Amino acid sequence: MKKYFLMLTLPLISSAVMAQDPAAVKPGASTTPATTTSSATATTPAATTTIAITANSTPVELARAALAAQGGDKFKNVKSTILIGTVDLYAPSSTQSIPGKFVIVTSGERLRMEIDARPILSFKQIYDGQQSYSSLPGVEVPPATKFGPPALAKFDQPGYTVSAVPDAAVLSEKKKLRKFRIVDPEGNTTDFYIDPATARIMAYVIPYKDLMFSTENTKMKEIDGVLVPFNFTQRLNMQQGAFFAEFKVKEAKLNQPVGDDVFVIK
Repeated sequence: MKKYFLMLTLPLISSAVMAQDPAAVKPGASTTPATTTSSATATTPAATTTIAITANSTPVELARAALAAQGGDKFKNVKSTILIGTVDLYAPSSTQSIPGKFVIVTSGERLRMEIDARPILSFKQIYDGQQSYSSLPGVEVPPATKFGPPALAKFDQPGYTVSAVPDAAVLSEKKKLRKFRIVDPEGNTTDFYIDPATARIMAYVIPYKDLMFSTENTKMKEIDGVLVPFNFTQRLNMQQGAFFAEFKVKEAKLNQPVGDDVFVIK
């Protein structure tokens, strides 16, 4: 059962692994962006990007378009996020899920994620801006704020590079999406796959410690001008097979005060 923890090590911003053929995050998952409103937090339909994507768009131009679709400066200036919802966990080749609840809190570079699927499992991940903690001993988790959308928010800063995704790394079922790679000054890499019509991030892939995590966004909503994923699936391929986690956000808040004690590693 501990293997379930491995696919939960990245929050709204992470994960599905391609140890073998890099297929879609989960068979049959829809990539149609949702425009419905949240029952817990008022939202409005997300607008499409104002930056046009063409067949000749460069990786840097694709990154600019994706950033604009996320909310541009409003996205870059988000101080904190709080996501609360439910999660279904799947073992390899299993159609029976383990249901649970999750809370994800970010503030600047800091992150806290908790999964409660008791009595079967309970999991906690904290990144305090310098070091990571996992409640599963011996499992080193990626510093989530250095990958995915947080990397996109910084792509134009010194030390970041934007390039094409090598053909060998392209997700086999995402070839129709436009793609680009961002590498930060420390060498952390994220491959982004965006909708050519809206520039929304439909999937992203993160290599870390000889593993490959990836996330597919299946429903997104706009909150205060910022695009937020409300349904997303994470996948991790291991020798035992593919592990899945399907997240559904029930409540999302941006720029709320978050105490420093939330990110204390004890």
